[in-house]
Amino acid sequence: MTTANKLTMIRLALIPVFLAVLYIGFNGSNYVAMAIFILAGLTDIADGQIARRRDQVTEFGIFIDPLADKILVVAAMLWFVEKDIIPGWAALIVIIREFIITAIRLIAAGKGRIIAAAVSGKIKTVATIVCLTVMFLQLKQWMIYACIGAILVTTIVSGLEYLIRNRDILKLSR
Repeated sequence: MTTANKLTMIRLALIPVFLAVLYIGFNGSNYVAMAIFILAGLTDIADGQIARRRDQVTEFGIFIDPLADKILVVAAMLWFVEKDIIPGWAALIVIIREFIITAIRLIAAGKGRIIAAAVSGKIKTVATIVCLTVMFLQLKQWMIYACIGAILVTTIVSGLEYLIRNRDILKLSR
C-alpha cells in the first residue's frame, strides 16, 4: 500500500473517532471533534500531494480517496442536521450529488475508464471542509448561513460540471 493510500485509510479510521467524540459530548468535545475533522481534512491534502509527487497514483487511491472525503463530509453534515444547524434538505442535496458522482464513476469503471477528481470537485471538498470547520466554532448565525450557501453552491456547480464533462459515460451502448 502506498503512503498516499495509507493516509486515506487513516482518514477513514478517524471518522468513527470523530463521531464518537461528538456523541460522547464531554466538555470541549466540539473542539476536539473539530481538531480531528481538521486532521482528517489535512490527510486529504497530504495524500494527494504525496501521490502526485511520488508518482503513487493508484486505481485504488483514485476510488478510495473521494469516497473517504464523502464519508467524512456526510458524517459531519448529518451531525449538524441532528443538531438543527444544517437543514436536512441542504444535506440531502450534497448526498444526492455524491451518489450521482459515485454512480458515474462506477459506470465509467465498468467501461474501463477511471475518472479522477476535477478541480471544481477539489474546490468543493476544500470549501465544504473549511465551512464545516467554521460551523464547529458556532460563531454568528450569518456565518453559518454563508457556509451552508458556499457548500451548496460549490456542490451544485461541481456536480453540474461533472455531469456535463462526463455525459458520454451515461449514453447507453447499442
